[in-house]
Amino acid sequence: MPRTARQVSISHIYHVMLRGNEKKKIFIDAEDKSVFIDILYDKKKDDNFCLYAYCIMDNHVHLVIKEQEVPISHVMRRIGTSYAVYFNKKYKRVGHVFQDRYKSEVIEDDSYLLSVIRYVHNNPVKAGICKIHEYKWSSYPFYIQAARGQKKLVEHEEILSCFSKDANRAVRLFKEFNNQENSDDFIDMEEYMMGEEEALEYIKNYLDKNNIMIEYIRLREYKRERDILIQELAGKSQLSLREIAYILGISRETVRKICALKGLSP
Repeated sequence: MPRTARQVSISHIYHVMLRGNEKKKIFIDAEDKSVFIDILYDKKKDDNFCLYAYCIMDNHVHLVIKEQEVPISHVMRRIGTSYAVYFNKKYKRVGHVFQDRYKSEVIEDDSYLLSVIRYVHNNPVKAGICKIHEYKWSSYPFYIQAARGQKKLVEHEEILSCFSKDANRAVRLFKEFNNQENSDDFIDMEEYMMGEEEALEYIKNYLDKNNIMIEYIRLREYKRERDILIQELAGKSQLSLREIAYILGISRETVRKICALKGLSP
């Protein structure tokens, strides 16, 4: 069947998603995510596009981009090719890194743009990994000043000005907007499952929230918290039961029984 023609944005702004081939992980560790950010920075200088938001997950990445002289198709091809070359060389593999063409949707007004940016920043929250301000691989820190002083990558001033001309008030309103309950529904992965790095971050945040050191999770007094954690990992991550058992220092059979209580497959 012929491919459906892409919509062309009158505003030249697009919400774009790149995903791993066969939904596999394309960011194995922190270095991979850092390299992708460096590629964004380098291509932004070369292709002169505006980047309003990004969020890098283990097997996909969201970008909110405004094309300028160079068409979005060219921009995305250069970004994807550069990362694929790096990824295949590092992991000594060949073949496609990304699945099919990138997915995209047009953004034609400020209200929609702000909602898309909120949606992109809330990807880790939606996946159950952590709170929005705890995730380091999105552009959210640029907006709340935690990442100021780094090389400029995101046009955060332009977006913040939509909230207020006063810089401090704009940041406060932006935080409130991004933390609002909403029914945003844009392009995304279906039934997203956390990768290993994201699962480890989820474990850390879960233990911190419950004031439990990981070596204590095996103790009888923390049985309820342990069982909930194991069931969450089995249902929301790509970790095998063997991997969950190894990370938590619990026998695989115990993990299997806990998951069976919730009808989770081994």
